[in-house]
Amino acid sequence: MLRFATGPLRAPAFGPRCLPVALLPLQALPAALGDAALAALPPVEDRSLAARAAAAAGMAAAERIGGEPGLPEPAPEALRLPRNGAVLVLDPCRPGHDAAARAALAAGLAAAGGRPVVLARDPAAPGGAAPLLTPPAGVRLLAAPLSPWALLDLAGDLHGASAEMALLASAAGVAVGGRRLDPVPRWAALITALRCADPFLARPWPLERALEQLADWRRAQLENRRVAVCLGMAFWKRPRIAALFAHAAGTPRFSGRPQQAIAEARRQGGAVAAWASRATPDLRAACGAAGVPLLTVEDGFVRSRGLGARFLPGAAYAVDDRGVYYDPARSSALEQLLAHAAFPPALLARAAALREAIVARGVTKYNLRGEAPAIAAPPGRPRLLVPGQVEGDASVRLGGGAIQNNLALLEAVRAAHPEAFLIYKPHPDLEAGFRQGRLEARALAALADQVVTGAPLTALFGQVDALHTLTSLSGFEALLRGVPVVTLGQPFYAGWGLTEDRNPPPRRGRRLTLDELVAAALILFPRQVDPVTELPCPPEVVLERLDDPAAWRLSPLTLHRGLEGRVRAALSRLRRLR
Repeated sequence: MLRFATGPLRAPAFGPRCLPVALLPLQALPAALGDAALAALPPVEDRSLAARAAAAAGMAAAERIGGEPGLPEPAPEALRLPRNGAVLVLDPCRPGHDAAARAALAAGLAAAGGRPVVLARDPAAPGGAAPLLTPPAGVRLLAAPLSPWALLDLAGDLHGASAEMALLASAAGVAVGGRRLDPVPRWAALITALRCADPFLARPWPLERALEQLADWRRAQLENRRVAVCLGMAFWKRPRIAALFAHAAGTPRFSGRPQQAIAEARRQGGAVAAWASRATPDLRAACGAAGVPLLTVEDGFVRSRGLGARFLPGAAYAVDDRGVYYDPARSSALEQLLAHAAFPPALLARAAALREAIVARGVTKYNLRGEAPAIAAPPGRPRLLVPGQVEGDASVRLGGGAIQNNLALLEAVRAAHPEAFLIYKPHPDLEAGFRQGRLEARALAALADQVVTGAPLTALFGQVDALHTLTSLSGFEALLRGVPVVTLGQPFYAGWGLTEDRNPPPRRGRRLTLDELVAAALILFPRQVDPVTELPCPPEVVLERLDDPAAWRLSPLTLHRGLEGRVRAALSRLRRLR
């Protein structure tokens, strides 16, 4: 029998969900966490391993990962203590360790030399365990459990360190018992002993990927703790939204009443996260007057394996603390990223790989299936694809300018290109019968040369010369595949030098490469929730899940939407025949 522990690289909980990224075999407890942790360890002979160990220690310190996750992390200034200027004594709060705890306190007092002495619980102490030490006069007590990194921030010298805290102190450059520990042999021993695996796809990965995932989860914890109340979320979205904003302390409350949501958020000192369509100017004003931050939530760009109108929860979300990505009237968090973010080579390489995977898999927002149609364009005529949109949709209302419906869009494209072969594709929600905006057959026949239904967009991209759109995400999807795009509205991807814009958006002008656009729009900006584990995940995991139909199951409470869509579509067809 093999026995494992979670070791020092523990994953945080998101509500009731937690999966490890690394396990430590107890039979081969490494020197990094054994009795030799406080002793001088021999140098690491393997240069490659030594380099990995140094990099791992540096990343742990930079990203503040390792040790007990999910604990409060106040800055030294908030505790009214000097940064890296205190002598810190840790109380193990474990029966049987009384003598060692008293010796650590005595050593800390002796080494103070005029520095403040602080007594704190070891972050890994059992919850609710009684302290072993009573602070003598002049010693500051931090009674509440705090993050190991919050404690290391204020420590100039650490006494009573457990092997785990000594490991983290070596990475942070904090002295233990008056001397600095070389992080390389300790982290090399840890690398050798740990067994790391992808928590989403259950396959081995290196320690470096485990550290990256823990860093991503730490950021998600900090972001999610901001949200106190979710407002205006449809009932079928709530379980996934709860997972989106979950953290170690639980999940936010849901409310349907703006004033109630604002009052609760103010009481908790947190933010309101509102579905974007509910984020009215009145709500923004009320949140501003109450001093409550407002976040908007909208579907992301690689959403799911089906329609939102079919009540299928998504896996990607756009969470914005500035505006909404489809409203060009005000700057959004996505626009700020596109305008100002740095794009280092590693990020661009990842964006290129993600773009290539999306194209190879035929991925779009909804990932609907269907046969590739034949385009009946005669030779010599430019083939222009015009995707329809949902009329009255917020992106059309806010970003469409003078053009507010599909008929006006087709008329504008036809007027600009009388010689072209226009291919019109209705929006999938319209085809399914859920939304308004169908065009009458007579009007379509006067403007479009071919109408394509029941086919995915990916089947058309390779057969057209360009795509003309108002604000549709299909323009972004076309750019990924090298199709020229002309915008008549002001979508988020316009104005960066990648599209021909007939109505250029305000404020923009930075020239971006395609992979910089992808990096911002698909990696840096959205938040993803794995539909299987319901943990925060990278976009690459969502791509993997799209191959698994079982990951995208409708709730039994929403199965009626399929029948409703078919009835609506049939009635619409009957009306057009009259």
